[in-house]
Amino acid sequence: MKILIVNGPNLNLLGQREPEIYGNRGFESYLQQLRAIFPAIEIQYQQSNIEGELVGFLQAAEGSFDGVLLNAAAYSHTSIALADAVAAISVPVVEVHISNVFAREAFRHHSYISKYCKGIVAGFGLDSYQMGIYWFLTQALRDQ
Repeated sequence: MKILIVNGPNLNLLGQREPEIYGNRGFESYLQQLRAIFPAIEIQYQQSNIEGELVGFLQAAEGSFDGVLLNAAAYSHTSIALADAVAAISVPVVEVHISNVFAREAFRHHSYISKYCKGIVAGFGLDSYQMGIYWFLTQALRDQ
């Protein structure tokens, strides 16, 4: 199984940015942990602060990955382009958020991409990514 994790704007600052919301750990360190927990899964990672690059990562996932974990960050609440990209690909996408967006500012309560995702995992810190991977594993087992 091949999973692509796509992180959006400012997530390159994890471990530094608002640790009371996002924690003290950088994503690269967490990625090593994910790969250790799921050694049989090839996990690739892309991050960009640029909306068009995120669209490109999603389009390139078509035919190359079994699933995508997408944390579009602030673009979740603003980007029709990312919503269109998720809708356009056949690879399943799970929307991920580190914080509980529904316990935060009202503008974070709506996501343009949610409608096109298989589901949403939010509010469990970095472990939200792990939970998303578990969903892909359960789907693979059901398909056997």
